Amino acid sequence: MQKPQKIILGIDPGTVMMGYGLISVNGKLPVLLELGVLRPGKVKDSYKRLQLIFNTVSGLITKYRPTDFAIEAPFYGKNVQSMLKLGRAQGVAIAAAMRHGIHVCEYSPKKVKQSVTGNGNASKEQVLRMLERMLSFTCEEKNYDATDALAVAVCHLFQQHFPVTSSSPKKHKGWMDFLQRHPEKICKR
Repeated sequence: MQKPQKIILGIDPGTVMMGYGLISVNGKLPVLLELGVLRPGKVKDSYKRLQLIFNTVSGLITKYRPTDFAIEAPFYGKNVQSMLKLGRAQGVAIAAAMRHGIHVCEYSPKKVKQSVTGNGNASKEQVLRMLERMLSFTCEEKNYDATDALAVAVCHLFQQHFPVTSSSPKKHKGWMDFLQRHPEKICKR
């Protein structure tokens, strides 16, 4: 069996539930390695939760040796306390990746959905169904934290293979540039 070119660890951060998904890539075909959820919310001490997140992410990195680490960026909500907790969870997961020397990439929820389904406003169910088709697996228990993390890993793969950048070269820099390059298009009356 040939060694995968890439192993991508995707994380959907959270202090109550943190999803993770790992894919390996040979060529352009991704294969599901592991999909799961950590439930740090069962631990009362908030600092012990963060330690649990760090240790779990470190353990996944040690076990699978991912080449890439992708994490979902927090969306901006109205509850400041929730945002603070989410930011801490994200920071601890990122610190674990950096501790192991893995470059970190961050993607917005909308970007993840767009990459996986083609629709930035897709539902979690639509993302799940697309992942099942793409990776040839069936998700017995609907756990959207886990499938969101898997979607982050797939999004990262797509962004690496087919990046869409706003700095791609433009053919023309406006109408004047177009007319200067194509004087035959000008009608003279």
